[in-house]
Amino acid sequence: MATLYITGAGVSAQSGIPTFRGDEGFWTIGSKNYTPQEMATRSMYIEHPLEFLTWYYHRFVCYRNHGPNDVHRWLADKQLITQNIDGLDGKAGNENYISIHGRIDEVTVFHSQGDKVSRTLAPWAEIDETHLSDSLLSLFRIGKNGPQLNESLKPYVLLFDEYYTDLYQINVAQERMLNADRIVFIGTSFSVNITQMALDIAREKSIPVEIVDPDPAHVRYHNVTVHRMTAQRYIEYIK
Repeated sequence: MATLYITGAGVSAQSGIPTFRGDEGFWTIGSKNYTPQEMATRSMYIEHPLEFLTWYYHRFVCYRNHGPNDVHRWLADKQLITQNIDGLDGKAGNENYISIHGRIDEVTVFHSQGDKVSRTLAPWAEIDETHLSDSLLSLFRIGKNGPQLNESLKPYVLLFDEYYTDLYQINVAQERMLNADRIVFIGTSFSVNITQMALDIAREKSIPVEIVDPDPAHVRYHNVTVHRMTAQRYIEYIK
């Protein structure tokens, strides 16, 4: 059976990385002046690059050295699409997973969406935290006129006001959905477009769906099996 696994923040919680909507979640803590939903936008990066990079550094990059947990290791040989940008599936050994929303350990040149660009390692190891503002602007090649197309760097992360492109392997992701015999969602709140896309394909092709979450979202589809448990409990349950 060709099973496709689609994972969300609940999978990385055991590695000490916050989920998105808990008390300490990424989308509950913004900056002094902006909500997280306002911070995580291309517009904010363009108009207020220092505030954007500082928020991104404190809220995401601080988890770059965390390690994978048992669930990541169990998924290492599985066909996988993850919404997480922590890179833990790669650390666990999955060489073909799709990080549909990007990765904190990579950057791209700032480009017009849809342009073909390369992904390179992020310069986080070179950051001087004693002069964080200057260091961020310097390493991301941002001058007084703000980010410059095809010159400045941008974190490899899909922002709220951006759309899926080949850079984020959207075509490969859709192909995996279309070819799946079963789709298993683990630790996701179904609040992003990629999960809706997968559900739409599952309904259209009558693909069985499983949802693994201690507090699962309700989805409108008749062929759903719900496992009200954590990801860790699930992999112990099915062994």
